[in-house]
Amino acid sequence: MSMEITSANFQSEVLNSPIPVLVDFWAVWCGPCRMLAPTIDRIAEEQEGKIKVGKINVDEQAALAAQFGIASIPTLLVFSGGKVIASNVGVQSKEAIESMLGL
Repeated sequence: MSMEITSANFQSEVLNSPIPVLVDFWAVWCGPCRMLAPTIDRIAEEQEGKIKVGKINVDEQAALAAQFGIASIPTLLVFSGGKVIASNVGVQSKEAIESMLGL
């Protein structure tokens, strides 16, 4: 299951995570984000324990979106060891996201 990431839990859940974290920057009003959501949820379910999946609402967490230069959504970032190791913008296939994650 994906978790909500906020500035309050970003450090502990993403930067300090012992496993890779897929972060989905999204917004309620974003049609492509809603199209991508079931794929993200499926990956979260299938890879539970191997990776974490988090969602950042860019309207509610504007500072985090700005910190990572998010200009278009959906944007996916993969964090490992506290650093961004992969990124992609727009709706992606399950296979493309799994490839980003090295699965």
